[in-house]
Amino acid sequence: MKISTKGRYALRLMIDLATYNIGEPISIKDISKRQEISEKYLEQIISILNKAGYVRSVRGAQGGYLLTKEPKDYTVGMILRLTEGDLAPVSCVNAREDVCDKRDTCVTIRIWQQINDAIGNVVDNITLEDLIEWKEDIADQYVI
Repeated sequence: MKISTKGRYALRLMIDLATYNIGEPISIKDISKRQEISEKYLEQIISILNKAGYVRSVRGAQGGYLLTKEPKDYTVGMILRLTEGDLAPVSCVNAREDVCDKRDTCVTIRIWQQINDAIGNVVDNITLEDLIEWKEDIADQYVI
C-alpha cells in the first residue's frame, strides 16, 4: 500500500484548516501558499472533503473553508479512507470485497490481516488534534 499525493495533501489541507482556525473561513489560496500545493489540486481535494461533510464552504469575497467538527473528531484513517479508499494491503482482507475462495486454507491470510490491523490501529488512533500537537512540538524544537 502506498498513499498517493491526494491522501497526503488531504491530510496537510485538514491540518492547515485546523491550525489556522480562528472561526473565519480559510481560502484555498492561503492554504496553497502555506502548503506549497497548487490551488487546482487543492480544489479537487477540498471538493471531496466538502461532499463528505468534513469541511464547510463559505461563499463570497471573504469566503473559504472551515472544519465542520473539532480536530479531535477527525482521524487520519477517516481522511485517508475518504481520499484513498480502503487501506487494506490485499483485497482478501478488505471488508468490502468478496471473500476469497481460498481464505479458509490460505496460510498467508494471517500476515495480510495483521498488516491490515496494524495500519488501522495507527491511522484510526491519531487525530488531527494529535498532528497539530506534534507540529507544535517540532516548531518548539527550532525556536531560538
